Amino acid sequence: MQKRLYVMTIKKGKTYNRVTKAVIERHVENLRKLDAEGKIQLCGPFQGYPGVAGMVIFQTASLEEADALCKQEPLVAEGYATYILATLQVADKENNYLL
Repeated sequence: MQKRLYVMTIKKGKTYNRVTKAVIERHVENLRKLDAEGKIQLCGPFQGYPGVAGMVIFQTASLEEADALCKQEPLVAEGYATYILATLQVADKENNYLL
């Protein structure tokens, strides 16, 4: 079986510069909840990439589930950011790096 992860790239919207501490707290609370549910593999902010805030790598059952999680992300749901969602086919020693 192929292992897949879903990568959300969070892109800064036109109002991203208006993000408040309260918005960031809602964002972090959402990440904590998803992490506790085992749905986040990795996440974090980017530095030095204009227009890109960060990424979340989801470990979910489907692309559709990951997309639903992207839409509920407070930065997206509240209009501060948009996102791109991509499927990552994992290459690792367990599958001989897809050879």
